[in-house]
Amino acid sequence: MKSCEVLIAGAGPVGTVAALALAEQGVDVILVEAGPDCAHDLRASTFHPPTLEMLDSLKVADPIIDYGLKAPKYHFRERQSGDVTEFDLHELADVTPFPYRLQCEQHVMATMLAEKLSTHMHASVCFNHRVVGFDQDDDGVTVACETPYSIEKIRARYVIAADGGNSIIRKWLGAEFEGFTYPEKFLCVSTELELADEIENLAYVNYVSDPQEWLVLLRVPSVWRILVPADEEMPDATLVSDEYCDGVFNRLVGRGGIPTRHRTIYRVHQRVAKKFDHGRVFLVGDSAHLNNPLGGFGMNSGIHDAWNLHEKILQCMETGHDPEAFARFDRQRRTVTHNFIQAQTMQNKELLEGGAGEAHASRMARMKGIRDDDAQRRDFLLRQAMFSSLEDAAAIQ
Repeated sequence: MKSCEVLIAGAGPVGTVAALALAEQGVDVILVEAGPDCAHDLRASTFHPPTLEMLDSLKVADPIIDYGLKAPKYHFRERQSGDVTEFDLHELADVTPFPYRLQCEQHVMATMLAEKLSTHMHASVCFNHRVVGFDQDDDGVTVACETPYSIEKIRARYVIAADGGNSIIRKWLGAEFEGFTYPEKFLCVSTELELADEIENLAYVNYVSDPQEWLVLLRVPSVWRILVPADEEMPDATLVSDEYCDGVFNRLVGRGGIPTRHRTIYRVHQRVAKKFDHGRVFLVGDSAHLNNPLGGFGMNSGIHDAWNLHEKILQCMETGHDPEAFARFDRQRRTVTHNFIQAQTMQNKELLEGGAGEAHASRMARMKGIRDDDAQRRDFLLRQAMFSSLEDAAAIQ
């Protein structure tokens, strides 16, 4: 039977960061992934400044930054009027060496880190290893993984579940996953058309409010990504059809027939596990919480979960297993998830989908008031860049 100090399930951005952070400190890790490689998931593409600082401490930020696009400015736009409220993260240059959002597809980083882990003296990466069960006792966890040819068992002192929103580990734990699913679907379309040539004064990150069809426009190195809500009653095949996508582009740039690289339908959730720590098994990232993508908090908050947890594991490696250390991880990350991540993403959605009524006008006026007030704007930027959520977590004992 293979053995390690920490087994991490899921080779996405959260799992690979957790594995590398531990391996770099001399902790023997095994990273298992159900698929044949790091999945090319299109949903997450924004890296916030504190996440870049974490990656920089692992000496992996530079190649990701070199590949990605720096986006210091981002826009809240009104589709009907064309009005733009701009925020600029350059104002946080006194706080961070990375005063911008980095636009880069999540699979680029995950693949890069998995390759680094595959040659690391303290790490092993096992693709085509799907966790199918585990047994936990006072000293560790025995994990059963299905491979193409057998069931392989691995013994670990700790297990980190970074295996996504459909986490099998969370299900085996019986952890309640409280919250709701949005009634509408979300259509994500990517195109190589340079939208900045079609829409005046377009930033790399744009949140566009509209009572009929709000949308998000995000630039990544290879494409523009367009996210729009869609009727839940409409068949997926209709939503990804040429006719429907032509309608999206007609409303956006005045013509259809635009070539696309991806067309994907998502269901979006706001859910949080009732408990993140379960003895020697821990939930992080999407296995612990799901939220809508407005603000780019999902992947980043998952990486922040992993960072917080790896510090607790290192502490226990030195002083012995301490349940209170992991209870503190749960209090810190679950509280911040509820108070900031969930609350802010829901507020962002309300801002975008609001109509032309007084409530929407009031929200937009408040945004402009924040932009025009130095103190409020700085506080807003610190919150949107996720520095405030990390400070809030650190303050919880």
